[in-house]
Amino acid sequence: MEEKKEHAPTDEIRLNKYISNSGVCSRREADKLIEQGKVSVNGKKATELGMKVQFKDKVKVEGKEIQPEKLVYVLLNKPKDFITTMSDEKDRKTVMQLVQKACPQRIYPVGRLDRNTTGLLLFTNDGDLAKKLSHPSFNVKKMYEVTLDRPLAEEDFIAIRNGVKLDDGMAKVDNVAISVEGDHIVGVELHIGKNRIVRRIFEHFGYLVERLDRVTYAGLTKKDLPRGKWRILTPKEVVHLKHFMT
Repeated sequence: MEEKKEHAPTDEIRLNKYISNSGVCSRREADKLIEQGKVSVNGKKATELGMKVQFKDKVKVEGKEIQPEKLVYVLLNKPKDFITTMSDEKDRKTVMQLVQKACPQRIYPVGRLDRNTTGLLLFTNDGDLAKKLSHPSFNVKKMYEVTLDRPLAEEDFIAIRNGVKLDDGMAKVDNVAISVEGDHIVGVELHIGKNRIVRRIFEHFGYLVERLDRVTYAGLTKKDLPRGKWRILTPKEVVHLKHFMT
């Protein structure tokens, strides 16, 4: 197994991000703390909002020394009957129960999958990357395998390929294909992230989606990842994700 790379002591990071990564507050709130003179670096009060620090520096917020949390990235192959939430007042099973032993850091799901939708779900404590992956302007592509209650009619296939007008606007897919396993199994690739969008597209034409599985997400695949299991992303995958989002 490849050794996990720690931060080099000479790596530089903006002070507000350093504070945010430490779990103290958001970057915007960190800027306010800096402006209020409540942050010091190596014993000197920090005054410049855009200043950069190194991981070997001693940073204090309101007199208390902080340490940035190591960024981690966990990929889960979600099974059915788990909801994408941090906790549930109805005591239903959550995805957090599946990744609770993945790392000591507090991680969060990026986006969500419906309770009965299976497949890839990414977790991280990297707020910047999570925000970008969740924003529609970054065109994060996802591929789903959709199992329908009956074969997909040719005219519906063409209509879906050309874009479907739903109540909240047009739903455009990047690609749609019939599986070799049968014409009731359809592959759909898209980057829009509207709520229940895949199910709604097929329901618009009167189909019942019996199974919905997300098989790729932002270039990540389910290869060698059984249902209900998780794995830590490799350094190469993390670099690809971050490069993909720039």
